[in-house]
Amino acid sequence: MLPDTVLLDVTGPAEVLKQSGAFRLHYIGPEAQVITSAGLSVNHISPLPPSLPDSSILIIPGVINSDRTLSSLASRIAGHWLQGLQQPIREGRWQLVCVCSGALLAAQAGLLDGYQCTTHHSIIERLRRQAPLAQVKDNRIFVEDRGIYTSAGITAGIDLALFLVSEQVGPRQAMIVAREMVVYFRRGPEDPQLSPWLRYRNHLHPAIHRAQDILSREPEANWSLDQLAGRVYLSSRHLARIFREHLGISVREYHEQLRVAIARQRLQEGLGIEKSALAAGFSSARQLRRAQSRQQE
Repeated sequence: MLPDTVLLDVTGPAEVLKQSGAFRLHYIGPEAQVITSAGLSVNHISPLPPSLPDSSILIIPGVINSDRTLSSLASRIAGHWLQGLQQPIREGRWQLVCVCSGALLAAQAGLLDGYQCTTHHSIIERLRRQAPLAQVKDNRIFVEDRGIYTSAGITAGIDLALFLVSEQVGPRQAMIVAREMVVYFRRGPEDPQLSPWLRYRNHLHPAIHRAQDILSREPEANWSLDQLAGRVYLSSRHLARIFREHLGISVREYHEQLRVAIARQRLQEGLGIEKSALAAGFSSARQLRRAQSRQQE
């Protein structure tokens, strides 16, 4: 725990681990009390210990204004402490979990050298500069490499914690926790940070937003271009033109990306590939695989 810690980076993973019933939580840091990103004070933080028990999971949450906060005295103390942990982490005695900009602190301590890792898309280039010996992955929800886990921003810490529960307790318990927390769809390490639900929303055209809303509400429906254009009061030709102009992809390609995302979610729930494909609106698993191949090109 550091001053200006992003509160959800802590409470999200903590709730997942606590509700699984398989972990004991402890909060440590260079200061006994910190003010978090939400303005709430967290007290009774234990001092940084000289060592940790074997099989510990060390979680480093992110901080706001990381360029300033990670150069503070408290961060320098924590970084020096982390430098002494390289051997047990590399030997696999402990696991390291970095949420969002927590990866920057780990990078400063040399803990990510030689490992695959990621962080929030807005600071990914900073991570590359701070960990030139690491293999930094773009646009990932989280990355796991030999016991070191790094995640994207804020809510991605919940996805990563659910993955830890799935690995260490079992997929069924992870699903129970996800449903209890109303985090129904668990994302995996290969899923992009910027999913199709968000990736193509950075524009200001109201008609395209209306069309996207319609497709997002019923991605499994067989929307034709004429039907969709009629719902947003445009000609099909005009909708197709402005869609590609503003998003860089066609209506069909956007719709297909939504369907692939739905199929991936169904697969994570435990459905087979055929049922997942049908639930997402594909005619068969073969059609789903073709769509997945097109998106990987």
